[in-house]
Amino acid sequence: MTSQLLHFTKKLVRLFTRPMKSDKGRGGVIVQPYRGYGSHKEAFVMGRVFRQPGTGRRWEEGGTTRDLVDVARRIIRRGVRDARIIMRLGDAKTIVTTDRDGYFYAHIDINHSLPTDKVWHTASLEVLSEKDAISTQTQVYIPPANADLIVISDIDDTVMHTGVANKLKMLYRLFMEKAQRRTAFPGVAAFYQALYGGVEGNRKRPMLYVSRGPWCIYEMLDLFFNLNRIPVGPILFLREWGLRLSRPWPRKAEDHKSDVIRNMLSLYADLPFILIGDSGQRDPEVYTEIVKEHPERVLAIYIRKVDNDPKRDAAIERLAAEVSHTGCTLVLADSSLSMAEHAKAHGYISAEGLASVREEQ
Repeated sequence: MTSQLLHFTKKLVRLFTRPMKSDKGRGGVIVQPYRGYGSHKEAFVMGRVFRQPGTGRRWEEGGTTRDLVDVARRIIRRGVRDARIIMRLGDAKTIVTTDRDGYFYAHIDINHSLPTDKVWHTASLEVLSEKDAISTQTQVYIPPANADLIVISDIDDTVMHTGVANKLKMLYRLFMEKAQRRTAFPGVAAFYQALYGGVEGNRKRPMLYVSRGPWCIYEMLDLFFNLNRIPVGPILFLREWGLRLSRPWPRKAEDHKSDVIRNMLSLYADLPFILIGDSGQRDPEVYTEIVKEHPERVLAIYIRKVDNDPKRDAAIERLAAEVSHTGCTLVLADSSLSMAEHAKAHGYISAEGLASVREEQ
């Protein structure tokens, strides 16, 4: 048990300190961007600018002492207010300013042709207002011309068993219980891979994931998706909790998910959507409102059944009836396989994709 705990602690420390490695210990102002997304007309990148101390001396890279120093550096680093950042993507560029917590949301108009042989494009970010700033890069996902639909999925209780509400338990599962088998719902990886590829297998559809969790768990969720082979990227939409000594609780986020979906409907105005969520929260209600506002834009809603409440089941069935006239089907499913069977029947995934879900399930 002692060796297991030591292994868990080392893994946790390495994950926690990953963002600190980009400055190679010198300290100063750094940009921590998250993966971006967009179309061939515009792109978006979210990130935060930090001022963090240096290590004070040369520590062995990858050593325990260096990791502990980086833990302390991450704890005491602070967001930089009103920092000016220039972002470049190909020949396009834009300048944005950070908010009071150091966050920025960069929007860039693309007025030139990007390479069509890839979906990941490199954006560079540089802080103009700080002399000791360290420049960086991030990847921006732009779907190919043959993408035929967009998938937006919740994370908590939809993709994973234990979500951001219990981060320590999730981390324990990631590092101690063979995450690739125990943190994700059975069949999720195969189903999402099938949706990503489409019937032909090469569609490379945008796969967008929404959570009410804070941006500080980005690395943890990134690890989770990679370990479980869940595509693509991932592109994550988290939120700023805005914790302060004067307000030590998260900002309200009732509209976070619906706002993300509405923004994506606008960005990808020519494409239909599939929405995936669970019965434990308000996903069915939120998605139903979206369908009513944008009829014929949503092909299907898949709701994972995570409880045994007949009243909740009946309420969701009523919501399904409310959207049926729009051409959208709301499916209350007890497994990834049930979702995949519906998706195959309606031409959203291939027969091979369904077989993979059945095998993984």
